[in-house]
Amino acid sequence: VPTVAPGVDVLAGVALVPNRIRGFDYHRAAFGDAWDDDNDAPGGHNGCDTRNDILNRDLIDKTIVAIKRCPEAVATGTLRDPYTNATVAFVRGNKIGASVQIDHIVPLAYAWDMGAREWTDQQRKRFANDPANLLAVQGQANQDKGDQGPATWMPPNEAFWCQYAVQFVEVLRGYHLPVDQPSADRLRQAAGSCPVG
Repeated sequence: VPTVAPGVDVLAGVALVPNRIRGFDYHRAAFGDAWDDDNDAPGGHNGCDTRNDILNRDLIDKTIVAIKRCPEAVATGTLRDPYTNATVAFVRGNKIGASVQIDHIVPLAYAWDMGAREWTDQQRKRFANDPANLLAVQGQANQDKGDQGPATWMPPNEAFWCQYAVQFVEVLRGYHLPVDQPSADRLRQAAGSCPVG
């Protein structure tokens, strides 16, 4: 669990805007092919697509299988879902995306509305595949979140709020994205649950 220094604003260095203005022109393809290994984010060009990289990072009790998109893909494993605190069994198969999905902590459409529409294709592709912005989570929790920011969605597991808030802010800061004021208020509140370091 991250610690927060006393008196330090968790949102220091992140610009605030009054509200998220939805452009309604977001399209997933603007961020490149989903989970494409051909990106310059950490882990890119390693011979394994991003989805399989994150499954390998976040699951435990894994068995491995070689597939076309990844020589060491997770065949089976267990996810301790940070969003719900549920334990989820993962089995590779036809309904591969159903039980365990990869969430963008800062959703792509949120980033788009906050300024990513102005980025280059390469910047958007990096953002979509950056492990710092990705978590393996329970499928239903990911569906429930959709493209919402913290103002309207936080993980049901309140014990994860500190880490979620800190990671959300680190991604915003790393990509020079602003945050809407209602989300900023919620992130500060969530960071208030972090241990003081």
